[in-house]
Amino acid sequence: MNASPVHSVSVTGVVIRPEDGRVLVIKRADDGRWVPPGGVLELAETPEECAVREVREETGVEVKPVRLTGVYKNMKLGVVSLAFLCEPVGGEAQVTSEARVVTWMTIQEAVSAVPEARSVRITDAVRDDGPFVRAHDGTHLFSR
Repeated sequence: MNASPVHSVSVTGVVIRPEDGRVLVIKRADDGRWVPPGGVLELAETPEECAVREVREETGVEVKPVRLTGVYKNMKLGVVSLAFLCEPVGGEAQVTSEARVVTWMTIQEAVSAVPEARSVRITDAVRDDGPFVRAHDGTHLFSR
């Protein structure tokens, strides 16, 4: 008997400050990678609620989700991630147990620092022709 496929769902909050266009990124405490904040969607919350919670937990910044900008599947791990463009509405960027560094980068700085599978979420979020659907291996995008 074959086991049923198992997927998990996560949410990424791509937080962009309207006054200067900078994006919120963290240096993860567990693996040292630069990424936009995000995490696992809990059963009792909506994707938008997850974006708000994860950004707050990882950065101290309060956000308002604006729109869904993409759906991304890690083909190795079976993780489907929903990315939302978010605007900051309060709080202050601070280091947390999940983030060794929390900072605002230009889009170009973030794209250079973040693995391709995560940086595309940033570039997709600033586009107006989405949402996008993409697959990756955890680091690199799969070509279409």
